[in-house]
Amino acid sequence: MGLARRLENLVSPTPADIDIANSVQPLPIGIIAQDLGLKPEDIHFYGPYKAKVLLSARERLKDVQDGYYIVVGGITPTPLGEGKSTTTVGLCQAIGAFLGKKVVTALRQPSQGPTFGIKGGAAGGGYSQVIPMDEFNLHMTGDIHAITAANNLTAAAIDARIFHEATQSDKALLNRLCPADKEGNRKFAPVMLKRLKKLGITKTNPAELNPEETKAFVRLDFDKDQITWKRVVDVNDRFLRKITVGQGPEEKGMTRETGYDIAVASEIMAVLALTTSLADMRERLGNMVLGTSKAGHAITADDLGIGGALTVLMKEAINPTLMQTLEGTPVLVHAGPFANIAHGNSSIVADQIALKAVGPGGFVVTEAGFGADIGLEKFMNIKCRYSGLKPHCAVIVATIRALKMHGGGPDVSPGKPLDHAYKAENVELVRAGCSNLVKHIQNTKAYNVNVVVAVNVFVTDTEAEIAVVRQAALEAGAYDAVACTHHSHGGKGAVELAIAVKKACEEQSGDLKFLYPLNLSVREKIEAIAKSYGAAGIELSSDAEQQIETLTKQGFGDLPICIAKTQYSFSHIPSAKGAPTGFILPIREIKASVGAGFIYPIIGTMSTMPGLPTRPAYYEIDIDIKTGKVVGLS
Repeated sequence: MGLARRLENLVSPTPADIDIANSVQPLPIGIIAQDLGLKPEDIHFYGPYKAKVLLSARERLKDVQDGYYIVVGGITPTPLGEGKSTTTVGLCQAIGAFLGKKVVTALRQPSQGPTFGIKGGAAGGGYSQVIPMDEFNLHMTGDIHAITAANNLTAAAIDARIFHEATQSDKALLNRLCPADKEGNRKFAPVMLKRLKKLGITKTNPAELNPEETKAFVRLDFDKDQITWKRVVDVNDRFLRKITVGQGPEEKGMTRETGYDIAVASEIMAVLALTTSLADMRERLGNMVLGTSKAGHAITADDLGIGGALTVLMKEAINPTLMQTLEGTPVLVHAGPFANIAHGNSSIVADQIALKAVGPGGFVVTEAGFGADIGLEKFMNIKCRYSGLKPHCAVIVATIRALKMHGGGPDVSPGKPLDHAYKAENVELVRAGCSNLVKHIQNTKAYNVNVVVAVNVFVTDTEAEIAVVRQAALEAGAYDAVACTHHSHGGKGAVELAIAVKKACEEQSGDLKFLYPLNLSVREKIEAIAKSYGAAGIELSSDAEQQIETLTKQGFGDLPICIAKTQYSFSHIPSAKGAPTGFILPIREIKASVGAGFIYPIIGTMSTMPGLPTRPAYYEIDIDIKTGKVVGLS
C-alpha cells in the first residue's frame, strides 16, 4: 500500500506495548482513508486518528470485486492468550508494508472489563499493534456506550411496563399508551401496528378496540421469572451478578431478582456484529425476545414499543471505526461480542466495506475469538451464513507454550511465573500437544478452506520444537506452517506467513461447507457441533429439553447454534487438554438471541459478568501529567 511504512530502529528486548505505541506518530486518519480509496463523504472524523466509515461507502463500491478474505483463529489457548490479535496485525503489516498489497485488518472493539482486569487490551502487542493504542482500548468512538444505553433503556422499560400494568386498568393503560390529541382523537404509534398484527387485530383506531382486544394489546403480562433481559455495564463487577430491583418505596414492593452482564454480552452487541444494514438492524432490534408472558408467548422489543428508539441510539454505532497499525495499514474496528458467551467476531458490515475497499487482489484479515472450536466455528456457521461471504484462507495461531500445556505440561496461570518446562526445550512434550493443533486443522479443513498454521515464536522456542509443529501441521493437511516473529519485528517478522497466506488464497476453490443445515432439529445441530469437539454425544438437562420445546413452538428452531462453553478445552472440562474424545457434553440451559439470530446452549456455569482479580491491571495504568499520554496500558 502507498502509505504503509516499514518500522525502523526496532529495540531488543521488545519494550512495553504502550511505550512502542507512544513512540510511533500515527498518520492523520484522513490520509489512511484516502489511500484506501475512501472519499471525504464516506467518513465522519472522531478526532485526528479515528473516523467512522459510513455504510454508504459500501453502496458506492458495490460493483467492485471483493478482495481475498482471511480469518484468523487459534489452537485452544492458555489463560495468557497465544497472540491471535498480534498475529492478525503482524500479518496485515507484512501484506501492506512488505508485499505492497492493499489490506485491511478487521478487529473487534475490546471491552474495558478485561482492559482493567486481567487480560489487558486487545490492540495486538509488541511491534504489531493498532494505534493510538489507548484510544483503541478505551472509549474509542463510543459504540459500547451506545450499546449500554440501549440495553439499559430496554431494562428500564420492562420494569416500568410491569409496574404500570400492575397498577392500572385496561382502559387506563390504553388511554395512556394512545393519548388523545387536542381534538380528542387517539391513534396508535407506528411501532404498535406490528404488535396489533401479531395479535391478529386489524383495527387502526384505538377507540374501536373491544374489551378483549384492549386487554390483549395493553397487557404484555411479563412472567417475572421468565424475563431474560439484564442490565449491563462495561466493567468487571462481580457484585452485580445478582441484584434485587424495585426496593424504593414508590415501587410499592414490586421487587424482583435480576442481575448485570458485562456490556459486550448484551444481545445488542451481537445484533451490531451480525446486522447487514440499518433496516436489518431495526428489524433485529425489534425482534429481540426480552422474556415470556404468563401464557408462554415470547415478548419482543417491538411488543414493548422500544425497537425504534434502540435503533436511534445505535444509528452511529452501526458504522465501523477506521484506525491504523504501527506500519500505517488501515484497520476497521467494529463490534466486540465475546467468543465463549456469544459468537466472538467483528461485524459483517466492516468486512463487507473492507472487501470492496481493497478490491480484487487485496486482502481483508479478520480475527475470530479464542480457539478455532469457538470463534472460528461460529464465524463459519453463524457469521458467514448471514453475510454470504466465504473465506479464502484460515490461519490457525499456535505457540510452543500452549502445545506443551496440551502435551501434559504444568498449569499456566496469569500472574504466576511460567514453569521451567515452558522455557527449556522439550520436543516430546510439544509433539504430544500437537494433538490439539491437529484437531483444529481437521475441523477447519472440513469447511473447505485452506489452512495455514502460524507459529507465534517466543524467545525460548527452539528450531527443533518449531520443526515438530510444522511436521504435525502438514501431516494433518495444513496448506503450510510458518514460524513468525511479528511481535519482535513487526511486519518483517510475518513476511513468510503473508506469502503463504497469499498463495493459499490464490489456490482456494469451491463453496463453503457448513457443519450442519439449519433445518435439523435444535438437538441435532448441537450434537453436530459437540461431535466436532470430539464428544460422543450430548446430555440435555430437563430444563434444556423444555426450553428446546418452547423455542421450537415459538418458531425459533431453525436458527443457527452458538454454544457457550469454556475456551480452555474442546470439552466442557477446562483441565481436559489436548484433544479429548468420548465425553458427553452436558447442556445445562438453552436460550435464544432471536434478534441477533442464534440459539445459545450453555455448557456448565458460564459467567456473563467477570470479576476483578486481587491485582487488576488498573494498578499499572496512569497518565503522564506532563505529556497527557497514557502509561501502563497493556
